[in-house]
Amino acid sequence: MSKRIVIGNWKMNPRTIQEAERLFSGVAKGISRIKKTEVAICPPFLYIEGLKKLSRKISLGAQDAFFGEVGAFTGEVSGEMLYNLGVRHVILGHSERRALGEGNGDINKKIKSALSAGLRPILCVGESERDTGHGYFNLVKSQLEECLMGVSKDSIVKVIIAYEPVWAISSTPGRKDATPEDSLEMAIFIHKILSDKFGSDSSKARIIYGGSVSGKDAGEFLRHGGVEGLLVGRASLDTKKFMEIIKIAENSE
Repeated sequence: MSKRIVIGNWKMNPRTIQEAERLFSGVAKGISRIKKTEVAICPPFLYIEGLKKLSRKISLGAQDAFFGEVGAFTGEVSGEMLYNLGVRHVILGHSERRALGEGNGDINKKIKSALSAGLRPILCVGESERDTGHGYFNLVKSQLEECLMGVSKDSIVKVIIAYEPVWAISSTPGRKDATPEDSLEMAIFIHKILSDKFGSDSSKARIIYGGSVSGKDAGEFLRHGGVEGLLVGRASLDTKKFMEIIKIAENSE
């Protein structure tokens, strides 16, 4: 089994570079004895340059990347630019980006561009609700097939699939808690879709869970949710809470 991975998605936080440096340094100090778990943090773009000097043990990630390499794309940042800055992971297809109108076709172009730049895409997939007719399986299948269209069999092992049930995210009105059983069901389904599309080598692609992860449920998702890591949102903005999750991952069998 590959190393577990815990990824912190800071979203549009914190307010200042000083706060970002304190938070990042606190995590860097806390993981000095972490051996079996990879830790990545995805801060806002403008903090990356300052944070990369603070720790070599934390892998830097970005929260998005454009599919163009260079050109008249106002406000965009390319995968190549990010790689040259020291970034190694990039979140693509997050539900908050999809809610702004980003479609599977856009995400597909971004994934292929990110792979070409040497980045490891973290592809977010997940349903907004669990209907009784199990239509959410078809939705996730479409997300996977359309977002990974044209990705080679050799490259699929570099893609991390983050199952992110939108109905379980803290910012979703009327949210509900997801269970490890929900995660396991979808992890098995995702593995099947990947196997059908890419063959046996796809089993090496890591699947992680994201959906208001906390220290209370992190261990259960890792032990019984069929995943090899976690995508952590709000809790990653608190050094103590984030370190608790990392240590749970480190000690989970």
